[in-house]
Amino acid sequence: MRAAIASLFAAATFFGTGAPAFADLPPLIPREVLFGNPEKTGPQISPDGKYIAYLRPDDKNVLQVWVYPTDKKADDAVAVTQDPKRGIRQFFWAHDGKHLLYMQDKGGDENFHLFAVDVKAKTTRELTPFDGVRVQGVDLDKHHPNEVLVGMNKRDKAAFDMHRIKLDSGEEKLDTQNPGGAVGFDSDAKFQVRGCTIAKPDGGYEVKVKGDDGKWKTVKSVGADDQAQLAGFGTDPNTVWLIHSGDANALRLVKLDVASGKETVIAEDKQYDVGGAMIDDDKRIPLAVSFTKARTEWTVLDDSVKDDFAALAKVARGDFSVGSQTAEKAKWVVSYVTDDGPAAFYLYDRATKKADLLFTTNRKLEGVKLAQMQPFEFKAKDGLTVHGYATLPVGVEHKNLPAVLLVHGGPWARDTWGYSGMVQWLANRGYAVIQVNFRGSTGYGKGFLNAANKEWSGKMHQDLIDAVDHFAKAGTVDAKKTAIMGGSYGGYATLVGLTFTPEQFACGVDIVGPSNLNTLLGTIPPYWAPMKAMFAKRVGDDKDFLEKCSPIYRADQITKPLLIGQGANDPRVKQAESDQIVEAMRKNKKEVQYVLYPDEGHGFARPENRLHFFAVSEQFLAKHLGGRAEPVGEIKGHSGQMK
Repeated sequence: MRAAIASLFAAATFFGTGAPAFADLPPLIPREVLFGNPEKTGPQISPDGKYIAYLRPDDKNVLQVWVYPTDKKADDAVAVTQDPKRGIRQFFWAHDGKHLLYMQDKGGDENFHLFAVDVKAKTTRELTPFDGVRVQGVDLDKHHPNEVLVGMNKRDKAAFDMHRIKLDSGEEKLDTQNPGGAVGFDSDAKFQVRGCTIAKPDGGYEVKVKGDDGKWKTVKSVGADDQAQLAGFGTDPNTVWLIHSGDANALRLVKLDVASGKETVIAEDKQYDVGGAMIDDDKRIPLAVSFTKARTEWTVLDDSVKDDFAALAKVARGDFSVGSQTAEKAKWVVSYVTDDGPAAFYLYDRATKKADLLFTTNRKLEGVKLAQMQPFEFKAKDGLTVHGYATLPVGVEHKNLPAVLLVHGGPWARDTWGYSGMVQWLANRGYAVIQVNFRGSTGYGKGFLNAANKEWSGKMHQDLIDAVDHFAKAGTVDAKKTAIMGGSYGGYATLVGLTFTPEQFACGVDIVGPSNLNTLLGTIPPYWAPMKAMFAKRVGDDKDFLEKCSPIYRADQITKPLLIGQGANDPRVKQAESDQIVEAMRKNKKEVQYVLYPDEGHGFARPENRLHFFAVSEQFLAKHLGGRAEPVGEIKGHSGQMK
């Protein structure tokens, strides 16, 4: 099955904060349990149904791919990869019955390469051994089991072309050259690249389809206020599935007849965007779509899976999704997420409608008392309805609590209901955790998205303050003991909080957040070039305006303590973004702690580094908010440098 993701924006979701201590709180949950590697995660069934592969740490605590027969147990698995340090985080089965494929970068530089593992021989071969080249987009087809289509910026660092690689020989050749501005491609029923999504110079999008003559034809075009992307082809190239908001508020799934130009709406919601589409790769029709409201909700579109979705809804508490399936679609691997426990994975037999538990991500979480995540909404100062989630500590009165405002990254992303190690860490330490899907967050339609245009330090930040006020007025949190914390855009929001509203928060924790919007946009990776017009519309492109929105120029206004975590290899938010705000604060004799990780990028992938940074964060928050904290202890193998 192919997954069509509705949002065109790369989300950067990162970390948060923690705090207070009360006698009636549950026992401290060790940071190792919350931020260490999962015991097991990400199972995928092989196309022939004989094996299951999943991720698990090896004896050096590095995530590897492990494989076991489906008639055995997960603990019988053997490791088939030998990644030396960073750990594998994304992999998938090839259709040839011999190989697993996985992606890996170097030290967080995000120049991902594609590797093939011979499962029986346990040998690994790099399929894209090109320095400075990024793999972005991988397509497989069961009718072409020896081939893989791979997007690479090999010809032009600012443009991704599609290359075809043979798994047996490693032979690689250019298949389809980027027609200009393409940010995604799709193949037809014959595994030929037939369509692409283009980021237009005006900030809008268009979908192009390649005819039998090899020429590209625009079949859908929308302006800068809208989004549009190709979701797949039907059994013939004349039928195209699109997700767009061209004539509606929210992204919806439509069927387009290329010849006539006629569109038929397949699934829509007036307020919420289509979040994803489950598409049958044989019939090449959408089977179901999801809408992420307070929780994820599925709408079944084809009767062939109606009974399956009804059965899966009864298996376990939580929101489910189908991760992988056999070639004949007889068995599915299904995941369930919940807010107060680890993710659980099941092997579902469609014939019997029976689901057998494979494993959970972390058995140590099953025996501890975790907090539940409650959706909320409020009216912002300008009347816009804003949604979010509140997680309150267990065992104490929910009155006048110290709090952490945990701001998501992106900003074109959103917080969702489900387990979060960071949220549980904070709640367990005694803090109320407030997560806000401020204007500009995705999933709520284009009106909500566009309400954030050029408001990075304006109304987007006001939404965050309004959320704190909402809980303070209700008596739930103590506004004077509230920290702001986040990564990427959330890190920027933290810096804005301490510079634009210096008396609003008690302290801040910034993880890989930009401090200067001019230098941020001037140093983005070259392959983000097609998105520059979108950035100009949504962030701004006037140097003076961007300067006014940049915390670096208000560093002298900071009155509250700040902790910063940064990866030295971050390609999105360069180390200089943190260096310059630290330098400015120290010049003005402001209190700042700075931790640099030389082997990390945009976030902390290695568990040793996560454990180190959150140990530092926990002590920082306890000092300034009064929460409880686990002793730091010895953390072996981390690379953190106190700068």
